[in-house]
Amino acid sequence: MRTSPKHQNPATIRGLYDQPVKENDPFYLSRIQMLDNNACSDTGVQGTNVSFQTCKDQVFTLESSMAGAGFVAYDSPSAVSISSSRSPFSPHGSQSCLSDPRPSPDNTYGSPYSGSSVVDDSNKLNHKLRELELSLLGPESDTVDSCNGCFITGDHQAASMASFNCAQLVDLVPKFNLKQILVACGQALHDDDMLTVTGLMHVLEKMVSVSGEPIQRLGAYVLEGLRARLESSGSNIYRALKCKEPTSSELMSYMHILFRICPYWKFAYTSGNVVIKEVLEYEGKIHIIDFQIAQGTQWMFLIAALAKRPGGPPSIRITGIDDSQSNHARGGGLHIVGQRLSEFARSYNVSFEFHDAAMSGCEIQLEHLKVQPGEALAVNLPYVLHHMPDESVSIWNHRDRLLRLVKSLSPKVVTLTEQESNTNTSPFFSRYLETLDYYSAMFESIDVACPRDDKQRINAEQHCVARDIVNMIACEGPERVERHELHGKWRSRFMMAGFSQYPLISSVTMAVRDMLKEYDHNYRLEEREGALYLGWVNRAMATFSAWR
Repeated sequence: MRTSPKHQNPATIRGLYDQPVKENDPFYLSRIQMLDNNACSDTGVQGTNVSFQTCKDQVFTLESSMAGAGFVAYDSPSAVSISSSRSPFSPHGSQSCLSDPRPSPDNTYGSPYSGSSVVDDSNKLNHKLRELELSLLGPESDTVDSCNGCFITGDHQAASMASFNCAQLVDLVPKFNLKQILVACGQALHDDDMLTVTGLMHVLEKMVSVSGEPIQRLGAYVLEGLRARLESSGSNIYRALKCKEPTSSELMSYMHILFRICPYWKFAYTSGNVVIKEVLEYEGKIHIIDFQIAQGTQWMFLIAALAKRPGGPPSIRITGIDDSQSNHARGGGLHIVGQRLSEFARSYNVSFEFHDAAMSGCEIQLEHLKVQPGEALAVNLPYVLHHMPDESVSIWNHRDRLLRLVKSLSPKVVTLTEQESNTNTSPFFSRYLETLDYYSAMFESIDVACPRDDKQRINAEQHCVARDIVNMIACEGPERVERHELHGKWRSRFMMAGFSQYPLISSVTMAVRDMLKEYDHNYRLEEREGALYLGWVNRAMATFSAWR
């Protein structure tokens, strides 16, 4: 796609992003609250607390108590399920499956947790734990499963676990860092080595903190995910995760913090608006279908840019799609977004119409989109498709169904922004390593922008990031709604649906680079295979691409 000679300088749109944003698109509606508990007296490291509630309003609590020796006391029955419907990148829900273990050719960024060195270290740690088991349990410990080093279940294992001394474990593994212990714990859980898992979780309790270093903060939420996964057995699955939920204004403030200190949403907004403005530059009637409308902030920037178009602005119609769970962050339904955008368009003398479709993307059918003849159509998919269940989860395969539906509308352009991570069909341990790698980078990127003791930053992470982590670790099947795919897989899906990739114009890269000047120098931008990759240091975090 070539730039029109009359096309405005990318700074025209970028300048709008320099304006203070008072209301921002929610990353998601989290209902999980990780409480900063008091730590054990000798370490000063803080733990976490998560509450769960059944549909019958029975409340159960998983607490990170610093009890020293002994076991974590679970006040819940044997089944806990955590279904995330919100992520740092989007407010929506979905589903899961089995994985291709081969790395994608699109993922050229390093994955420190998936490298052999950390896994080897975790194997060494497991070996030391095995030595500890023998030293603690004596001659009777010969009743060990030689295949995986796990103790035979039953009374013997119960007695073994009851005699477990956490202090000896802590003394045994001082040279291993938190990353290695997190990896070893995930490996032990994968191997069903519950004695090792229990011991390592005691160690983790003494090392994690929601106000510590990035890896300590990540570890706090990973620990809760591991606990929830251990409790996810039996038939009594809790469908609702109920905690002390922040008010709408509180949640909006937390989202605003992440919007301000991290470029992930602005990356989607800036890239999408530059492309849509370029493609629809000379159209008289524009219809934008946004599958993640949230607060509608993105379109305020585009409306302002199109209002300055030579010859006058086009008439603009926006169809906003959003499920009812987003109402809490907005403080009401989609009519609030429509009213806000209508008033903004009026202030720029732009003819505007808003149509709301208050439902999830899985429910959308052709009749809900109200496409009219003579409109130039653009479709926006920002951080939303990874919540659509695919063929591995549901026979309906809403992920591909939605793409075929969009293709049938003959849009001028479709913009896609997604997290660059591979968690959709991965088996547990591969997904666990990927989660550690991805969110380690995310917490590091947040860390450079806010002090570690910043209460607002802590709240933002707890309410806008933690739930995703817990969901990816604790849940399987339809309960797991965080199902990311690498750009190479998205490209395959779009091409199978009949799309071809829209070449990125140079002004997109220029606009994003200009936007990134507001942020830490460790953010990276790379154009590769027709897509724009946003990275932190050497880890790809998000990709943008355009299709037709």
